[in-house]
Amino acid sequence: MSSLALGNQVKAPDATPLIPRETLFGNPERAGLQISPDGSTISYLAPHEDVLNVWIQPTAGGEASVITSSTDRPIMGYAWAINGEQILYTLDKDGDENTHVYAVDLETKETTDLTPFDGVKAGMAGQHRDRPDEILVQMNQRDPRNMDMYKVNTRTGESELIFANDDGYVGMIPDDDWTVRGRAKMTEDGGTLFELRNSADGEWYEFMKVSMQDAMNTMPMGFSKDGTIIYGKDATGRDTSALVSMPARKGGAEQATVIFESDKADVGGVYSDKDTHEPRAVSVNYLRNEWHVLDPELQVHIDAIKALDEGDPNITDSTLDESMMVVAFERDNGPVNYWLYDTDSRTGRYLFSNRPDLEKYELVTTRPVEITARDGLVLPSYVTTPRGEGPWPTVVLVHGGPWARDSWGYNPIHQWLANRGYAVISPNFRGSTGFGKNFLNAGNRQWYHAMQDDVNDAAAWAVAEGIADKDRLAIMGGSYGGYATLAGMTRDPELWACGVDIVGPSHIGTLLSTIPMYWEPVKIMFTERVGGVDETEWLDSISPLTHVDNISKPLLIGQGANDPRVKLAESDQIVAAMNERSIPVTYVVFPDEGHGFAKPENRLAFMAVTEQFLSEHLGGRAEAVGVDVQDSTAQVRDLGNLQVEGVALWDASEAPADVPEAAPAGTVTFADLTPEQQAQVQQFLDRVDTIPLDQLGMMKSLLEAQRSNVPPAELPIFEFMLQTINEKIAEES
Repeated sequence: MSSLALGNQVKAPDATPLIPRETLFGNPERAGLQISPDGSTISYLAPHEDVLNVWIQPTAGGEASVITSSTDRPIMGYAWAINGEQILYTLDKDGDENTHVYAVDLETKETTDLTPFDGVKAGMAGQHRDRPDEILVQMNQRDPRNMDMYKVNTRTGESELIFANDDGYVGMIPDDDWTVRGRAKMTEDGGTLFELRNSADGEWYEFMKVSMQDAMNTMPMGFSKDGTIIYGKDATGRDTSALVSMPARKGGAEQATVIFESDKADVGGVYSDKDTHEPRAVSVNYLRNEWHVLDPELQVHIDAIKALDEGDPNITDSTLDESMMVVAFERDNGPVNYWLYDTDSRTGRYLFSNRPDLEKYELVTTRPVEITARDGLVLPSYVTTPRGEGPWPTVVLVHGGPWARDSWGYNPIHQWLANRGYAVISPNFRGSTGFGKNFLNAGNRQWYHAMQDDVNDAAAWAVAEGIADKDRLAIMGGSYGGYATLAGMTRDPELWACGVDIVGPSHIGTLLSTIPMYWEPVKIMFTERVGGVDETEWLDSISPLTHVDNISKPLLIGQGANDPRVKLAESDQIVAAMNERSIPVTYVVFPDEGHGFAKPENRLAFMAVTEQFLSEHLGGRAEAVGVDVQDSTAQVRDLGNLQVEGVALWDASEAPADVPEAAPAGTVTFADLTPEQQAQVQQFLDRVDTIPLDQLGMMKSLLEAQRSNVPPAELPIFEFMLQTINEKIAEES
């Protein structure tokens, strides 16, 4: 194995203090500012016993009090109930993404689970000013594949099914009366069919049929208050999506009126009137996010808001009458500043920043750039460099999705890496969203190919610009970015000095065979844009696992054991394959995380391992690991060649005392599993008949190779899946 041990050779200037990981990746001091419907109370997320919870405080000032009581998972999303007497929030279990919707009473602090169903995914779908005690909720209680729409009373928890999704609809649009009058379904060619009806008992009719090329850029969004107009985004006949209004009737899509469009990027966020639902402002994000005001009355306030602070302002919340607005100012080189803006006096009041400790450090700026790929496609990208002169060791940070994008603003990973002495490049490769349908569709069926070329071209650009040292390039990313890391390590091992994969899939065939059941309605999108489960040769060819023999540089992998999207087996199987070939790999698993690391102690642990790994192979600085790994749930299942104080190999025999001894191989029945394990296995059982025989054989070999390394708590589900695969192979043979 070739490896560069440069930890003591190249250092950032000693005069630059190390920013502690805790400051960058620990809990924010306060974040997520909102205001009650009547404006009397503000709320925000802040730690309570080290876990993010919702706090409330009188708007005029006074004592703050914690209102939610999560003791394990951080609360990431919440909202005020229209009644102003409850806070609504969502929470899952250990990263399984089966979120429940909760309501907590501000006076009694009593919490009610509004969706108390095991193995069910639920989410808030809307509120209405005239229905203060009710919300709309989507959940897959009746059929795990499909989301239904319910009306739920936040006081009593009573629910009423208002739209039964019996046919795989991927979207539902209620009108102002909460009648679902719009629905969307994917077509066999990867396009979208939008249907409308004029009343609750009216007949459904085709409103708009969108091709696969237009599908991700064209969609109805919501009705006007009187239900006669539907607003949406439309890229039909143009490259970028425009904001349009359409008569909500048969043939109305052909009569679309453009409200706003840009030839540089798609329409992004839309700020609408809370009563009429009429758009008042729209954002477009090419290199920087820009708001374009449609309502002259709002323009006066936007001008006053911009004068309050530095950075890009975003109106994130307001009172029902919009007399008070919450404004978040985002910068690339500092924390988010939260203000309260009074529309009557046109004045603002600064409240707090999310991470005031950052103000102690001189952060660097992030530069938007346009990188030209080898075929001439322009890639909007972002570069952050340390102070001083380059070239620097460089990390190419690949975003997830891949149908997502990177944007300008404060990025803790950029600041962390730059502080340690690395340049960082975040390229928006083809297939990223926001830059028009041509840019998006250029990524169709280009995993491992042109999409990966774009990542390489970003690295080559940085070398040519004198930013990057060509001998000290690393690739790093999460989800799709983790896949791109594995692709880079197997496709272009000569380019990269090392790689960091976070929850990335290693084989696209096994990924598509094990995605959550509620993704079933959109599975055709993967088929058309990536590849179908029956295209075994194609999926093998674009899967890093197939090319594992090519890995010759150090690799670090981080994985959540409960990841419902990229299963633990995705990382397990490539680690097992590397072990079989005696290829070193550092592998860290978090048993209480899912698709990413939500708990701050786990984030800190993985970042501690990562910066030691990068320091060893690229030569940047590193803060000592200390107790960060010890204080997390991290299981370092493979050390590879990493030898660092504070990072020790996990002992699989140290299982919790209450974990029962696993049954011998081949004797586990479905009834032997816990309810949580049964829920996991059920998704596998529902798909096992669709998995091609050769993929089953590959899964069997990998599972058998891993058997001796499986922790006791995971053995029952492991053995049951292996037993089922053996039975299926026997049937097919």
